[in-house]
Amino acid sequence: MQPNLNISNKVRGIAILTGVAVLGDAMLFVVLPIYWKEFGLSAVWQIGLLLSINRLIRLPVNPLVGLFYKHFQLRTGVLLALGIAIVTTASYGLLQEFWSLLIMRACWGVGWSLLRLGGFLSIVNITDDTNRGKYIGLYNGLWGLGSLAGMLSGGILVDQTSVLFVTTLFSVIGLCFFPFIWLFIPQQDNHQEQANAHLTGTRIRSPYFVLVLITGGSVGLVIFGLFSSTLSPLIGRIYAGDWSFLTLVIGAATLTGMIQAIRWGWEPFVAPFFGKKIDSSRSKHPLLLIPLFLAGCLFIVLGNLQSIGLLLMFLLIFQISSTLLVTATDTFAANNAAAQTDRVKAMTLYTIFVDVGAALGPLLSYIIMSVYEVSIVYFIAGGLLLVISLVWLIFMRSNPFSHHSSAVSTAYTAKKE
Repeated sequence: MQPNLNISNKVRGIAILTGVAVLGDAMLFVVLPIYWKEFGLSAVWQIGLLLSINRLIRLPVNPLVGLFYKHFQLRTGVLLALGIAIVTTASYGLLQEFWSLLIMRACWGVGWSLLRLGGFLSIVNITDDTNRGKYIGLYNGLWGLGSLAGMLSGGILVDQTSVLFVTTLFSVIGLCFFPFIWLFIPQQDNHQEQANAHLTGTRIRSPYFVLVLITGGSVGLVIFGLFSSTLSPLIGRIYAGDWSFLTLVIGAATLTGMIQAIRWGWEPFVAPFFGKKIDSSRSKHPLLLIPLFLAGCLFIVLGNLQSIGLLLMFLLIFQISSTLLVTATDTFAANNAAAQTDRVKAMTLYTIFVDVGAALGPLLSYIIMSVYEVSIVYFIAGGLLLVISLVWLIFMRSNPFSHHSSAVSTAYTAKKE
């Protein structure tokens, strides 16, 4: 019982600090597509670049962060990351010039790499195949509360006050949590953990792990990148902004924040529950295939809807499928790939693929939207997920072990090489 309690405390600690750090970034995804002129921007393409550069910078930075955690404490990385988050969040309200904001967004990309890879590595190292999905779900769900606060309060407060007020508020909150790093993040022997990580070994280049990487990159593209950055325009194209509650005007930014926040609100409960189901299931692949196929279909439906009521209803259904999909993809990467090879190399490679997708999402979306309507973006995203679903289905049928255990299928494909 005590080991489980210790694991829970470690996961909760890093997740809470991660959630505080992402407040400003989450707010920006809701507010920037609507209030972009207040940020000093002069063209729509600049929105996509600002929402993408923090992810693009992580592509060369992630391997360096992996090396960083081989030589420095997790606490050191979190200290640096939260400090970067505080400075960059404040800059969003203080700087009103595109190139200055671009530099700050790139700096935030470094901070997020320290947080994200550090969180993944710590969970992989302190868990096993019987509980890894549960704790990955718990980690994703808890740090998602930061996105909940950033999107919901950011969308509402900016509609009522100003960008400067909200960014200053989020920076002060980050400063208040700075001392808690010493409480939440313990000292640990990273050298011993990394040595243990190299003791086991199927090949990273196995067909199974390559498919996991492609799936992770696709999920990053459509969920973290495309959907997060285009939800405001999707709602705005059919919503006239004529709703109000008491004295509050419910604008498109407020609706976007509420829709995104609902997902982060239920994730601390839904994600660990689904992760636990993956841990205990003997047939793991369908638990990835079903939400993957459902999300692909829903993207196509969302691009066709013309009623705001129906749009909001299907957005809620889509948010459930995205929670399940992200939990399954992260669990497959950690439990069935990284835990059986070089952990640092495997998880670094996985985060790179996710970041590539997440970086290309906003950029490609706004390039397409400069020529076509936002609905075309959603049709393309849905088609991509359906193709990935078909590839998984072919893999399941061609691998005689795939329905029973992902770990067995990984070993099987590695043996065939």
